[in-house]
Amino acid sequence: MAKESEKKTAEVSEEAEKSEDLEALRKALEEAKAKAAEYLEGWQRTQAEFANYKKRNEKERKELIEFANAGLITKLLPILDDFERAFKTLPSSLMNLTWIDGIGLIYRKLQAILEAEGLTPIETAGESFDPKFHEAISYEESEEYEEGKIIEDVQKGYKLRDRVLRPALVRVSKGKPASKEKLESEEGKGSPKEGG
Repeated sequence: MAKESEKKTAEVSEEAEKSEDLEALRKALEEAKAKAAEYLEGWQRTQAEFANYKKRNEKERKELIEFANAGLITKLLPILDDFERAFKTLPSSLMNLTWIDGIGLIYRKLQAILEAEGLTPIETAGESFDPKFHEAISYEESEEYEEGKIIEDVQKGYKLRDRVLRPALVRVSKGKPASKEKLESEEGKGSPKEGG
């Protein structure tokens, strides 16, 4: 009987050992699964961040290419201004000379090149003043224009694609001039009484 009980004890201890080994293996498997899930999550997050980085980098590269010429174009704008001023002040007696036509062709060619690069003039004629596109150099009373409307374009403004490269310098209307009677009545009401 002693042998049988020893045999049973050996079997029980063997079963317990197998059970402990099995439990240790299950625990190791769970830990490995948790680590694998953690690594997978980290890898997916890194992959998403890299995809976002690539998109952002591509966008920045595109913008850099689009606006790389902005500095050069800004330096050429005064030349356009000079051409326009020269043509406005050109005496009519010189208008039909061929060399004047040649200069006109050069001006139009320069305009065409800049337009092909995305340069467009900012519209001012009949527009309301908008500080995003216009810079007011004076506010003047006007019979013809209502308050906030642009009276005159003093210097053309330009946009390069959708960005303002140079705002237009404009004169802006502050409305119709007040009548003399209205001014006198306002002065009388607003002035402090003397000796009081």
